[in-house]
Amino acid sequence: MTPAPDGPGGEGLLAGLPAEERERLTALAREVVMPGATRVFEEGEEADRFWIIRSGTVALDVQVPGRGRVVVETIGAGGLLGWSWLCPPRQWHLGAETREPVHAWEFDAAAVRALCTERPALGLALVTLVAATIGERLRATRTRLLDLYGPQESGPTP
Repeated sequence: MTPAPDGPGGEGLLAGLPAEERERLTALAREVVMPGATRVFEEGEEADRFWIIRSGTVALDVQVPGRGRVVVETIGAGGLLGWSWLCPPRQWHLGAETREPVHAWEFDAAAVRALCTERPALGLALVTLVAATIGERLRATRTRLLDLYGPQESGPTP
């Protein structure tokens, strides 16, 4: 049975794709379950797959010297986990760890890139989806890093 990442747990993520393209893409997906506290990937490793989260949450983190891993965003149901598979050098820019058991659709990046080469309209739609995700991640990371390292507000001194 082919999963449908635009249905429950993947609401709207692939809804912008024409039905035929969505079916071609989802035919490449496989359902996976990851236990809680599982490292999904590490910053700098090869990005050879991506996931659409159906249920559960995954924390994205960055290594900060002297502080270790700092969570910059948490992704839940319907979220895209991983965009680095699309952009050379295809290495993860962040790390990821499940916060609880996660059910997801997993996609092999090479197979998806090959499909996008065959189907340019699908490729453009996926690049647009990934670009929106990158923008969201950059905003979230910036906000989190400002929270951690930005100037601290101080109230009036008595």
